[in-house]
Amino acid sequence: MYPYLRTIKTILSAKYRSSLKFGDSSTLNLRAGIFDIDHYGEVNNGRQLTLMDLGRYDLGVRGGLMKLISEKKWGFAVGGSSIRYRRRITLWKKFQLHSEVIGHDGRWFYFMQKMCLGETICSSALIKAGVVSKNGLIPAAEVMQEFPNEHWSGELPDWVHAWIAAESQRPWPSANKDKTSADSVISDTK
Repeated sequence: MYPYLRTIKTILSAKYRSSLKFGDSSTLNLRAGIFDIDHYGEVNNGRQLTLMDLGRYDLGVRGGLMKLISEKKWGFAVGGSSIRYRRRITLWKKFQLHSEVIGHDGRWFYFMQKMCLGETICSSALIKAGVVSKNGLIPAAEVMQEFPNEHWSGELPDWVHAWIAAESQRPWPSANKDKTSADSVISDTK
């Protein structure tokens, strides 16, 4: 089940926390609950990606992006992700979710997110996400015009460029030859 109550709580709490700019990082303190764990007694791998939504909501609200999206009747969509799991987060453990927008490629924003037990990194993810309208993806460079920040260039690290290049070579499944309108909204094709 999607964590609707946690999402609402995160969004409401973010309105009362300090504002953030692109390049700033966010930290949320969370606890592994009964609906987060699997039959091995740890936060499920898929649930970790779902909980990372909370970090992006926190960044979006505190940075003003969610307000802009709401005003313009836009949306926000994940276009890809890569995650590494290294340590277990077991039931009732308190952990921290760190989130940061590390850059953009002109079209998409890239988020670095990690879950930690104190100083121990349990998982780390690179998330590609974008702002969308009914007409498709709105280029990140266009969105950035609404948030002038001379201290943040949005330049991506080389390893992210390598990930983007690798992803562009991966074929799309052949069984999905007909694109739906939802697929064309967040399509990577130029």
